[in-house]
Amino acid sequence: MHIIDRRLNPGGKSLENRQRFLRRAKAQVQGAVKKSSQDRDIKDVLEGGEISIPLEGIGEPHFRREGGTRDLVLPGNKKFVEGDILPRSGESSASRSGPGEGDSEDAFRFVLSRDEFVDLFLDDLELPDLAKRKLAEAESDGLHRAGYATSGSPANLSVSRTVARALARRVALRRPRPEVIAQLEAESAECDGPRRSELMAEIAALKAKARRIPFIDPIDIRYRRFEPIPKPVAQAVMFCLMDVSGSMSEHMKDLAKRFYMLLYVFLTRRYQHVEIIFIRHTDRAEEVDEQTFFYGPASGGTLVSSALQAMHDIVRSRFRPADWNIYAAQASDGDNSVSDGEVAGRLLMEKILPVSQFFAYLEVGEAASNPFYMSESSVWTLYQRLRAGGAPLSMRKVSARNQIFPVFHDLFQRRRAQEKAP
Repeated sequence: MHIIDRRLNPGGKSLENRQRFLRRAKAQVQGAVKKSSQDRDIKDVLEGGEISIPLEGIGEPHFRREGGTRDLVLPGNKKFVEGDILPRSGESSASRSGPGEGDSEDAFRFVLSRDEFVDLFLDDLELPDLAKRKLAEAESDGLHRAGYATSGSPANLSVSRTVARALARRVALRRPRPEVIAQLEAESAECDGPRRSELMAEIAALKAKARRIPFIDPIDIRYRRFEPIPKPVAQAVMFCLMDVSGSMSEHMKDLAKRFYMLLYVFLTRRYQHVEIIFIRHTDRAEEVDEQTFFYGPASGGTLVSSALQAMHDIVRSRFRPADWNIYAAQASDGDNSVSDGEVAGRLLMEKILPVSQFFAYLEVGEAASNPFYMSESSVWTLYQRLRAGGAPLSMRKVSARNQIFPVFHDLFQRRRAQEKAP
C-alpha cells in the first residue's frame, strides 16, 4: 500500500519537519522541567515557576535559498565597508557578538503555572493497576430521576405519561369516540323521517360533548423531574509507613517526606478523594498525625512487622478493599530484628499485597559514598527475596534530595513495564 500525503505545506515549511520539531521541543521542555525539579523543594515544585531551554535546536525548520553570489546595494549604510562579511539570515545575536560585545542569549526562558509544571513532570507516568473499585464516598453532585412535574422544559416532556393521563381523563369523562359518531352518521344516511331527526340530534350532542372534552388537556401534560443527589467518586487511601528508631536521622526522614508528598500529589491527580494514614514504628507501631510522624521523638528497637500489622488492622476496620484503592509506601534505613524477618514477610505476602494497588519500599541512607549504603540491609534482603518469588514490590535506595524525583519516576516506569509484560 502506498500513501501519498497531498496536504498543502505552510509557506516555506514541511509538515514532516514541523512534527519532528514539535516532538523535539516537547522533549526539551520536559527535560528542563525534570532537571529544574531536582533542585527544588516539593512546595516550590507545586508552584510551577521559570524554566529555560537552550536556544539551539528550537528553531522551526523552513526552506530558504542557499549559495550563489548576490550583489547588494545598501543605501545609507553606516556599519559595513567593502570586504566585510555579512552575517547569514537567522543567525543568533549570541553568535554575532564577540567576547564582551553586545547582548547575547543562549537560553529561552518562560514561566509555567503549577498545573502546567506538574502535567509536564508526570506526563509519561501512569498509576499502576489503576482499577476502579466500588465507590462509596460521595463528594460531587449528580442528577437523579425524581418523578414527574406539571411544568418544566419541553426537552423533559414525558410523552408516554402525558398520553396515559389524557386517555384516563377521556375515559373517566366518557368522551364520545369518533367510531361511535361515524357509526351513527352512517345509520342516519340510510333512514328517514322521525328516526333520522333523532339520530341527527344525538350526533350533534355527541360532537358538542367531544368538543368540550379535548383530546389533550393542559392538566394532562407531565415533565420528567430531576434532583441533584450526591454522586460517588473514586477514592484512595495512602499509607505512609516509616521507621522512627534512633538509627533514622533527620536527613533520612526528610528524604522520606519528600517521596510521600510527591506520591500524594500523584494520587490526587487521579482520585478526587485521597486519605493519608501515617504509621510510625520502632519495636511497636502507632497511627499518628503528620507532625508527630516526622518530628515526634521516639526510641526503641526496630520491628517492621509491627507497622505491617497496624496497617492490616486499619484496612480491615476502616478501609474495605472493595471500596478503596489502597497504596502504601514504606521508608526505612533497612534495620530490622533478625527474628522479625519471617513474620514481616508473611504479613506482607498474605495480608498487605493482596489488597494493595501499589507497594513501594524506599531505603534511605546518609550518603551514597557511605559503605553501608551499598551493602544490603536485612529489610532489603527480605524484600528482594519476596520480589524474586513474584511479589509486586517496588524497591529503591535514596541518599540525597536530588534523587527523590528521578527515583519516583523510575519506580512507576518500572512498575508500568512489568504490568505490560506478557
